Amino acid sequence: MIACECAVCTSTDKKDNRLRSSIMVQSEKTTLVVDSGPDFRYQMLRAKVKHLDAIIYTHAHKDHVAGLDDVRAFNFFTQEPMQVYASDMTQEVIIREFPYAFYESKYPGVPDIQLNTIALEPFVAGDIPVTPIMVWHLKMPVLGFRFGRFTYITDANRIEDSELEKIRGSEVLVLNSLRKEKHISHYSLSESIEVVKSLQIPQCYFTHLSHQMGLHAEVEAELPNGINLAYDGLVINV
Repeated sequence: MIACECAVCTSTDKKDNRLRSSIMVQSEKTTLVVDSGPDFRYQMLRAKVKHLDAIIYTHAHKDHVAGLDDVRAFNFFTQEPMQVYASDMTQEVIIREFPYAFYESKYPGVPDIQLNTIALEPFVAGDIPVTPIMVWHLKMPVLGFRFGRFTYITDANRIEDSELEKIRGSEVLVLNSLRKEKHISHYSLSESIEVVKSLQIPQCYFTHLSHQMGLHAEVEAELPNGINLAYDGLVINV
């Protein structure tokens, strides 16, 4: 956190040094990311990503969409539009935040974006099947996504029973867990643990962690078997 001198923000453990929450999903033919927050450019540089086929959005909050402008580099090298998958609500915000990308007469070099509308029906991005899962971020609907045996959910504090069934049977779940204290729109640590236990998923990683959660190593030592804190650069093979 900017200007903070707490134990987490000044830690020398790389696992305490986190950028905004996002994941990259790859098959043999397709590379996509979920969300492009303000750190998107640096995340792509740090991971040495040379090709990106699509971006899928969970919701329209700034910390999940703000980096979209930087897809122009991928446009330049592929000479193709970036395929963007988002709900109607998220598309409205994207168009409002990046209007120049959607003008009829575009300035040279602006991002080339192809919007694809998604809701709760399964879809395919490249050759990757995706099942959307609706969760609640206080009163805001947010989309989580299941990719085969792997499920990713962020910015949630409630999931209805019908949507929980879409997660059940996953081998790996990534779930948001903001801090130990209760929060108005994010799961707390104890709430996230209860969700994982109720679904009986063998391996879970908690993401979207605030510095208020505490030091990575100390929190990890307190977690039940099969539950870990995610960290920047984590690679999961499913």
